[in-house]
Amino acid sequence: MSKARRATMSDVAREVGVTAKTVSRVVNGEGPVSAETRARVLEAMDRLGFQPNLMARNMRVGARDSTIGLVIPDMGNPFFGTVAGGIEGAVRPRGLTLLVGSSEETAEGERSLISTFLARRVTALLVVPSADSDHHPLRAERAAGLPIVFLDRPPNRLTADCVVSANREGARSGVAHLITHGHRRIAFIGDLPTLYTRRERFQGYRDALAKAGIPLDRALVETGHDHEAAAAAVVRLLARKDPVTAVFAANNFAATGVVLGLARLGRRDVALVGFDDLPLAEVLQPALTVVAQDSAAIGRAAAELLMARLDGDRSKARTVEVPTRLIVRGSGEMPPAV
Repeated sequence: MSKARRATMSDVAREVGVTAKTVSRVVNGEGPVSAETRARVLEAMDRLGFQPNLMARNMRVGARDSTIGLVIPDMGNPFFGTVAGGIEGAVRPRGLTLLVGSSEETAEGERSLISTFLARRVTALLVVPSADSDHHPLRAERAAGLPIVFLDRPPNRLTADCVVSANREGARSGVAHLITHGHRRIAFIGDLPTLYTRRERFQGYRDALAKAGIPLDRALVETGHDHEAAAAAVVRLLARKDPVTAVFAANNFAATGVVLGLARLGRRDVALVGFDDLPLAEVLQPALTVVAQDSAAIGRAAAELLMARLDGDRSKARTVEVPTRLIVRGSGEMPPAV
């Protein structure tokens, strides 16, 4: 056999001197095969490097694959990497393999990935929705018994299991922390206004201001979808006639951008609280105070929901909210500049 191609079932059969049907019986564990023949087939499979095409078999017999499809919006965001790690650690002991793809935060990319995963007949589907996606077409799959769990953001036009952070309460606690340290001119820099997480965290920001009797000033609300946009936003806010004294950065990219913008300005007198922790947050000067999400716990909770569904749980769809916690490090405790 040429080493330029993968070994086939026919190659194994020819090597052992049996029919391809006999090899198929060994691979699929179906039909009578003697122990001696089975051992010879397995030895030849190992020697030739034969790998069964489980996907083709599953499609042929109408079975589900032993994989779970996970759609995330951004491969470069460490938050989603940790979420995926939490999922994988929970499903691996069940013999399930996690497949991950990025939608690049577009509805079209999300639809394409979901179609690919469904074509593979995955055992379950996990989705971090894009802002403008429509999940109504998944109703038939869910009704047919496919476990579907949404993470970080709820689905659109579909009732399904969902796992989210305590976004509103976490943001409220972070902004309240700044208010406690004397700040009243507090900016909000968040992601795209269409995103569920942005809306929830902005509401938490508003809640904290209202409780302290601070009027909402829309001029202090900015969008920072990436590092550079957030950096530019903080520069604008500090150039105002009545500049802000503190910033609440409503996601990890926004927080990174604010740190970058302040460094470019040479400013260390602006208080900052970020939502979601950052690598090396402790080594910044000052170290970064954050509202930390438990991204691994979000992944585990999603995996537990889908495994319960695989085990026969047919109860109503439910939403699990994972708590956040405030980590005090220094940047959020600075008083307003005099």
